[in-house]
Amino acid sequence: MMSTTDDSFSVTSESLAIQKTSLKDKWWHIMDTWKVGIIPLPLFLLAGALIAIDCLGGKLPSDIVVMVATLAFFGFACGEFGKRLPIVGKLGAAAICATFIPSALVYYGLLPDVVVESTTKFYKSTNILYLYICCIIVGSIMSMNRTTLIQGFLRIFFPMLCGEIVGMLVGMGVGLMLGMEPFQIFFFIILPIMAGGVGEGAIPLSIGYATLLHMDQGVALGRVLPMVMLGGLTAIVISGCLNQLGKRFPHLTGEGQLMPNRSNGDEQAPAAPAFSGKTDVTTIAAGALLAVLLYMIGMLGHKLIGLPAPVGMLFAAVLVKLAHGVSPRLLEGSQVVYKFFQTSVTYPILFAVGVAITPWEELVHAFTLNNLLVIVSTVCALVATGFFVGKKIGMHPIDVAIVSCCQSGQGGTGDVAILTAGNRMSLMPFAQIATRIGGAINVSVSLLVLGNFLV
Repeated sequence: MMSTTDDSFSVTSESLAIQKTSLKDKWWHIMDTWKVGIIPLPLFLLAGALIAIDCLGGKLPSDIVVMVATLAFFGFACGEFGKRLPIVGKLGAAAICATFIPSALVYYGLLPDVVVESTTKFYKSTNILYLYICCIIVGSIMSMNRTTLIQGFLRIFFPMLCGEIVGMLVGMGVGLMLGMEPFQIFFFIILPIMAGGVGEGAIPLSIGYATLLHMDQGVALGRVLPMVMLGGLTAIVISGCLNQLGKRFPHLTGEGQLMPNRSNGDEQAPAAPAFSGKTDVTTIAAGALLAVLLYMIGMLGHKLIGLPAPVGMLFAAVLVKLAHGVSPRLLEGSQVVYKFFQTSVTYPILFAVGVAITPWEELVHAFTLNNLLVIVSTVCALVATGFFVGKKIGMHPIDVAIVSCCQSGQGGTGDVAILTAGNRMSLMPFAQIATRIGGAINVSVSLLVLGNFLV
């Protein structure tokens, strides 16, 4: 009897232990597998509840602690919604939704005012976008094969130039067939698309137009800015389509690498970050500091010679890479930083961009059939030219075409959205060349022609 009782007690204890362990495992399973973006579902719900409590209290602090949770909550919610949309979810809808849904919510008053105010204040006061871009650029450069890096920078300019010429010609042709005025087609539709975004493109253009055409700068900016946004939206969709094309025809893409890796020996390195798993915290911190210091060098270059800070930083990072200026361990640390920002910061940044600097009303007003036809034909021609020229000169055509998309992007924010849609964030250095340098050349040359020959 004693033995039987002991056995029964033992079985009961084991059952309770199994049940207890099972509950724990179920909770851990939920934490590890049920996610919104990168956020475990329980933490996502907790973040939403805490943000709601602050909003009901009438004040949402704009300090970095609260903003990290706020931008992550809304950014990953919008991105997850875009990913789950049928068909378009695979064509870059996540990046589009993370940027334009917040803009629409602000315009229609569906986002609490305290969220809008705090997000806008945080975004504009911290310049967090530039921290994001510098970590992405430095990390992607440090992960590249040195030979591929040199060849890529030397060759990318030719597809870019050909794409711009063909894109301008096609856009002009479509506009003329629709009965539009040549002057309006080029200076108020095509040029804004290729001007390099808002800060480096639309605003300088509006200032130039205000001076040369004797019009109010606000009026000029109101006409130029929607074209920049629609061009960027078109480029995001095309980039998502190119990503799907690369999955169907793998021989056309290097998955973020412009040049086929033909080198042998220890010079070989993957285009995307490869981690040994042995990088310690101090090395990761040093990698982040490396990115920040290189950006400060870019800022110094901007003060001295007027070169945009991200471009100056890009050149400095390339020099460091080519000169073996940092150790392999520090290179890997910068790659970990790159991977962190790519996976964890992209959608929160896009949400902040949508709230703070993306005017929904101007985008909607530009949706006329003629404008859309000219914009879509221009961007498609630009990208298609980059694809075929890149293939002709021995580069991966899909990756070149995605860089070409960035020529019609909305500046640095557009590059982030386009490369996210195309799943090619490692191309950020080349995207910056296409956006910053290409846009600056287009704006400068066009205003020079406008001032000396047409006005």
